[in-house]
Amino acid sequence: MSLDYRPLCPALGAEVRGLDLAAGVSDALFNEIRELWNRSNGVLVIRDQQISEEQQIAFSRKFGELHTLQGHTVTKYLHPEHPEIYRVSNKVMNGKPQGRKGAGTYWHSDQSYEKTPAMASVLYALEIPPYGGDTIYTSMYKAYDALTDTMKAFLEGLEAEHDFAVAQSGGFRNESVTTEQLQKAPPMTHPVVRTHSETGRKCLFVNPGFTSHIVGVSKDESAAILNFLFQHCTKPEFHYRHVWQPNDLVIWDNRCTMHYAVMDYDGLGDRLMHRCTAIGEVPLKPHAAQAA
Repeated sequence: MSLDYRPLCPALGAEVRGLDLAAGVSDALFNEIRELWNRSNGVLVIRDQQISEEQQIAFSRKFGELHTLQGHTVTKYLHPEHPEIYRVSNKVMNGKPQGRKGAGTYWHSDQSYEKTPAMASVLYALEIPPYGGDTIYTSMYKAYDALTDTMKAFLEGLEAEHDFAVAQSGGFRNESVTTEQLQKAPPMTHPVVRTHSETGRKCLFVNPGFTSHIVGVSKDESAAILNFLFQHCTKPEFHYRHVWQPNDLVIWDNRCTMHYAVMDYDGLGDRLMHRCTAIGEVPLKPHAAQAA
């Protein structure tokens, strides 16, 4: 079949229409979905889905191996029956949180602190408040492309350290992070500019949520470089802001995007979302010939 879709904004994002994932996804159809995902710079919105946990897991697994109990640093928000699903929610039932409240309220790329950071995140909206709770995505392709050639050449020679401990003063400041959890996620070094393994395009790969410093330069130099990059990457012209609708399924590519969950809906209603995450590859450095 030929997918019916429309672009969502100039920077990134496409919306697929008339697709029913519950009816099954053949290899041929999935290849079309993945190709459109890549063409849309890493954000794909599939509306009006009625899928079970098992169906979400099966679809997500087509992108690759999924994070489960062993792959998560914070495990208490995993689905009790399906460890492939991480629950994001402000909902409380019988005094027990149904997921992590306020998850992702900072610019980040999922699990960039791991040796093989997340590739595809597949988030399904079961319940949403009447308004608010948008998610903002930014294109790290566009951010890289907008740099001068001089800056590109400079950055392509750099590496940055990504550390879950950075989140203790940021996105996880209200969470109790144990020494054991930190030991499970030692710092990892990745290229500041990576080559996307499927599209071959270059993009920036740093984020305020988990990137601690640039390797091989002074603390002040590192701060100057990262502060510039964080401000540059989050310019509005690189954004797509997703206004959630019930039963939306949104797939984003952590290799070439960052995202920010807007926490402005507290007291307005329940928000319950299920996320599956496909593990990616070790980030690729820019090809030597291109870097030269």
